[in-house]
Amino acid sequence: MLGVRRRSTAAGVMETYAAPARPIVAAMTAAAAAEPGRAVAFQGAPGANSHVAALECFPDGLPLPCFAFEDAIDAVRDGRADCAVIPIENSLHGRVADIHFLLPESGLVITGEHFLSIRHALMGTGTRDDVREAMSHPQAIGQCRHWLKAHGIRQMAYPDTAGAAAYVAELGDPAVAALAPPGAAAIYGLNLLGLDIADADHNTTRFVVLARGGKPPVGPGPWMTTLIFEVKNIPAALYKAMGGFATNGVNMTKLESYQRGGQFVATEFFADIEGKPGDAAVDRALEELGFHSKWVRVLGTYRRARDRG
Repeated sequence: MLGVRRRSTAAGVMETYAAPARPIVAAMTAAAAAEPGRAVAFQGAPGANSHVAALECFPDGLPLPCFAFEDAIDAVRDGRADCAVIPIENSLHGRVADIHFLLPESGLVITGEHFLSIRHALMGTGTRDDVREAMSHPQAIGQCRHWLKAHGIRQMAYPDTAGAAAYVAELGDPAVAALAPPGAAAIYGLNLLGLDIADADHNTTRFVVLARGGKPPVGPGPWMTTLIFEVKNIPAALYKAMGGFATNGVNMTKLESYQRGGQFVATEFFADIEGKPGDAAVDRALEELGFHSKWVRVLGTYRRARDRG
């Protein structure tokens, strides 16, 4: 298995990208630096799905590539970008690793959401018959694992999809291909060897928009609210905490648990609900949630991009 570049502790260092991506990253970074109020940070190299999502969310924005999620978040916190577009979950592969920890720690507010239909393509420097290994982000690999196995292609993890395409272009080995959005092939001069190779055609990733501060929701909506909480460590605490949403008719569209701190006793929950603070039903449900929880924190209220029905 080929080695993967390790992230430098200095965010934004060009050497963290494969050589074909560096001049493109440099030009995009310079444009964003000149107008930080229009800059939209995303994780990955130019051509990544997050780049596509950033362009769809903000057609007039200036996408700012960042090597890691932490770098994209830092760009917003430091004022080098107005906001960041970050993937949070995928319809085939579930939550994006570590994002549930990064969001609460970021100090940023969720101000929007966006759903992107994912199209994975196989690309390389040779022909389809040459390919023995494919590299990409673990999420992309997971979404194409059955196709790869059926074609006898070994899997290799890389920090992002388009970055893998840039590295394959730099490597120049026909046996090594990349899984990336189709547009990355043109950016890095690769041959398209297979299109739409995900294991299901409903492959969709949900992104959230993160900013330093949110604006109070105004208008008819519909609205979504994302929150995290930790219930008290007593029997039936979660059941009681959820009761307020049921009795007040507030639809909870997502509830995920995760452990923090390695103690296996303090379970935190990540939830999405329909509605917003200020709605009588939502306020009553949140009040009851707070009574049965150690703490509750709202991460943001934003306009709903897709019906959850």
